[in-house]
Amino acid sequence: MTCLRNLIDEDSEINAKPLGPVSCIDVENVERPNKKVFSNGDLYVGDFKEVLPHGKGKYTWSNGMVYEGDWEAGKMTGKGLLLWPSGERYNGDISGGYLHGFGTLTSPDGSMYEGQWRMNIQHGFGRKKYSNSDVYEGEWKEGEHEGNGRYFWNNGNKYTGNWKRGKMHGRGVMEWVNGDKYNGCWLNGLRHGSGIYQYADGGYYFGTWTRGLKDGKGVFYPAGSKRPSLKKFCISLGYDNGPKSVLSQCSSLNLEGSTVKKRSVRRSVSEKISVSGVLRSSGRISHKSAESSRHSDSSRESMHHYSSGTFSFDSDGGQSEVQESTAVVYEREYMQGVMIKERVRGYTELPKKAEKKTKHHAKETKKSSCFGIFKGKNSYHLMLNLQLGIRYTVGKITPVPKREVRTADFGHRARITMFFPRRGSQFTPPHKSVDFCWKDYCPMVFRNLREMFKLDAAEYMMSICGDDGLTEISSPGKSGSIFYLSLDDRFVIKTLKKSELKVLLKMLPKYYNHVKEHENTLITKFFGLHQITVHGKRKVRFVVMGNMFCTELRIHRRYDLKGSTHGRCTDKDKIHENTILKDLDLSYEFQMDKSLQKFFFHQIALDCNFLKSQHIIDYSLLLGLHFRAPEQLNGLLKPPMMPNIESSSAGQGPTTDGEVLFPSKGLLLVAHEPSSVSTDPGPHIRGRPLRAFSLGDKEVDVLVPGTGRLQVQLGVNMPAQANQKLSRDEADSAEVELFEVYDVVIYMGIIDILQEYNAKKKAEHACKSVKFDPLSISVVEPELYAQRFINFLKQKVFPEQP
Repeated sequence: MTCLRNLIDEDSEINAKPLGPVSCIDVENVERPNKKVFSNGDLYVGDFKEVLPHGKGKYTWSNGMVYEGDWEAGKMTGKGLLLWPSGERYNGDISGGYLHGFGTLTSPDGSMYEGQWRMNIQHGFGRKKYSNSDVYEGEWKEGEHEGNGRYFWNNGNKYTGNWKRGKMHGRGVMEWVNGDKYNGCWLNGLRHGSGIYQYADGGYYFGTWTRGLKDGKGVFYPAGSKRPSLKKFCISLGYDNGPKSVLSQCSSLNLEGSTVKKRSVRRSVSEKISVSGVLRSSGRISHKSAESSRHSDSSRESMHHYSSGTFSFDSDGGQSEVQESTAVVYEREYMQGVMIKERVRGYTELPKKAEKKTKHHAKETKKSSCFGIFKGKNSYHLMLNLQLGIRYTVGKITPVPKREVRTADFGHRARITMFFPRRGSQFTPPHKSVDFCWKDYCPMVFRNLREMFKLDAAEYMMSICGDDGLTEISSPGKSGSIFYLSLDDRFVIKTLKKSELKVLLKMLPKYYNHVKEHENTLITKFFGLHQITVHGKRKVRFVVMGNMFCTELRIHRRYDLKGSTHGRCTDKDKIHENTILKDLDLSYEFQMDKSLQKFFFHQIALDCNFLKSQHIIDYSLLLGLHFRAPEQLNGLLKPPMMPNIESSSAGQGPTTDGEVLFPSKGLLLVAHEPSSVSTDPGPHIRGRPLRAFSLGDKEVDVLVPGTGRLQVQLGVNMPAQANQKLSRDEADSAEVELFEVYDVVIYMGIIDILQEYNAKKKAEHACKSVKFDPLSISVVEPELYAQRFINFLKQKVFPEQP
């Protein structure tokens, strides 16, 4: 007796394993050398090598399944034809009993896949025509669309671009049969990020989307307008680096373009996903029912499901915001698909002001930046050096047994120094950058801080040192520092001046004790302090910090609040999507739960006392706001055939100079359930959930409509109401004060804590006090600075409830 592997299972389905179970077959019943009839009814006719099929042969199973082709040592290997009793048919490469290589699979329902296979699963480049005549042509991974590809719907719609886990993800172009087109970023099958929507009548909208809905600021150019260049589009929204800065927001973005190339396509970053039965499921695109009910006005897309299980995207067709005059453009702001503001500007005014702003910004940055030498290729080398250094030192310090820090672990002499030659050395790998010297300050202290902040060393290294690299972002301040953002948005890396490095090393022992004692501190969390020396003399110092705005929610407003008034406002013509606004720009007051507010000010007082003890000034509260759309407008998201509401504010309620006024929607506080929310520590948090007075002083979560349940912690996911006080002119000379009310989710923390009140700052205070009100300027002595800072927050930002 000998055993021959039965290569097809009883259900004739292809799985990610050899095709079927092993069955023992009696090979003694041999009629002639090239034919064997087995006791179970199977039949093989063909070439043999000893007692095993080898060469050309045809195997017929007793259930009617047939394979005819090449054999090697008893296994189907080479070219062959497989026929299933169900009518399915495969013709192509087979290796070791698996569909592996290039082949064509035809199903009885009319679907056909022609392309590359790996271990019985579509993997590589391939083209599939579905039973409903939809066609996908592009890259596959583990049986799913992944990489670059094109999808043609049977109704004429077409998508060309990046895919991930079987959904549109990254950069791509969607073209509707009615002539509308969207070119931009996608996430999980929905428009998400920056993009341009071109209407069939010639109108254009350039802006941002979140989960398929317009969200954030954008510019609409009516039909008949001369469309500016993509560069001007980007500049008008504040992306000073042009299209690259916009496209970098796209997840899994292939900057080489989204055109599908045969087989030699460059693959995008992707993830593995398991799928059930390649043959049982046709593999057509589908979404969960929660997504299938999205319908649209001109700011959204809707999906209509067919009986076949596929969907097609409806365009914003016929809903271009046609305007009578084409000499104007419309600056608009949306929240979850609802337009809340509109500003009419002259067509020629917008590009000129944008260019002027960009030139001014470039000149200012060039003048103030002390890191001007690190641009272009040098900036890439700097980033690569940073990744190499962090990977080396974290890997070196992590295996060291954990212990409490000692006095010797602090100070500028507590450091690890290593030279990284380009060719590599006994201790360092070869790399593509320039030779550099790496210095890691206080490695044991920061190792303990990372563990104290509940940060896994492997995750830390993967986030910063992964193959996807870091993203360089423009400096939001006057320091001219270089900022890098990790790909997962968890960490911000900032260059430091020599004086800032000294201050951090000096205050590090007290900082360590403070964050150890107060786990809910709002002060910036530091994870590493490093220095790179290139060409033997140029030194660049870095600090790794937690990103306070690491969240799945869009941050609509950002504020840097110091409590001073002199110079603390922003030119309105320079405000764009990512502008960090200042004290005098804040027109909101926030109402929080009493317990949340009490706990917030208790921690603020503790943190300010610490900074005062270290003679620190110029720190600020970085405040990020996620707004929720007004509830009255929420009904406009539901009807499938809602007329265009963007061309005018009619039907949206009372307006004032293009602003829609509505009461808030209402975020829901619920009792905290660890099993229902993510309890993983973020880069800015590590404390316990907060307790809310409104829920009987219980730990709470917040339910955010359309997003889910979020854990409420100090400075993260904090719900509040934002009341915007309108001027009398805006309120049509009303006798009473009017407020514009929104629900918001707040993210905040104390930043810029490395400025010491030294002799230079004392001189600056004396000089400015002669010209300006001494209490209005930022530079004041530490005790006064702390008190003014707290008073400003209590009186102007988070006033006590009556």
